[in-house]
Amino acid sequence: MFAKTLNVVTKFTMNANFQHSDITSEIIKAYFLVYNKLGYGFLERVYEKSLLIELRKLGLNCRSQIPIKVFYDFQEVGYYIADIIVNDWVIVETKAAEILCEDHEAQLTNYLKASNIEVGMLLNFGKKAEFKRKVFSIEFKKLHS
Repeated sequence: MFAKTLNVVTKFTMNANFQHSDITSEIIKAYFLVYNKLGYGFLERVYEKSLLIELRKLGLNCRSQIPIKVFYDFQEVGYYIADIIVNDWVIVETKAAEILCEDHEAQLTNYLKASNIEVGMLLNFGKKAEFKRKVFSIEFKKLHS
């Protein structure tokens, strides 16, 4: 019924594609439960809170609105606020936009770069259900730090 988009960005190993796929599968399940119940048109925060309820029902450990410090030359220069972190392994960024765009993907990629977390999910509660999965491996972060 709904078109789904899956985008995987990996560096170095094929195994990185499937890293934490058990968690991301549960996140996608929760995402579609919320999307099908609420539909389109609410604020991002409504979807985020609803998603937290569904993720916790699935037995996942979730924290919301988590600051992620950003460093430059080993000095803290700012921070991002991640919408949801699941099981300390996956960052979830929720959107309620017409469509996902490069800026949304860049935001998630920057969260992954700034943290020790390698897997991220971008979930859009727009007119059309769409999500993207990103992987940014630790090995790649070390080469570019």
